[in-house]
Amino acid sequence: QVQLVESGGGLVQAGGSLRLSCAASGRTFSSSAMGWFRQAPGKEREFVAAIDYSGTRTYYVDSVKGRFTISRDNAKNTVYLQMNSLKPGDTAVYSCGAHPNPLYIPINSFHSWGQGTQVTVSS
Repeated sequence: QVQLVESGGGLVQAGGSLRLSCAASGRTFSSSAMGWFRQAPGKEREFVAAIDYSGTRTYYVDSVKGRFTISRDNAKNTVYLQMNSLKPGDTAVYSCGAHPNPLYIPINSFHSWGQGTQVTVSS
């Protein structure tokens, strides 16, 4: 079972940028798709972005397309989320998840969530 630890969150003004990191332990990281999710207060966890095992294919929720970029470094067992042009609506706890498959299908099969990192965007 993979263990995930997120970092990089913080407080930023609207229009600013943050880069989140998710460090993974376990031997299956390089063969697993990874994803980023977020949960705002009073709301359900929402899918944000996913990347396949090789880093070749990515998938984003419409609301972050063109602003967020997911990437991974299999040598470092780490997945990243570069967030640009942040908006107050992006405020949430961001968590990463591991997928049992090399590709992120089905999208609702992510597991092994980390503790999350808080992102707060002020207007």
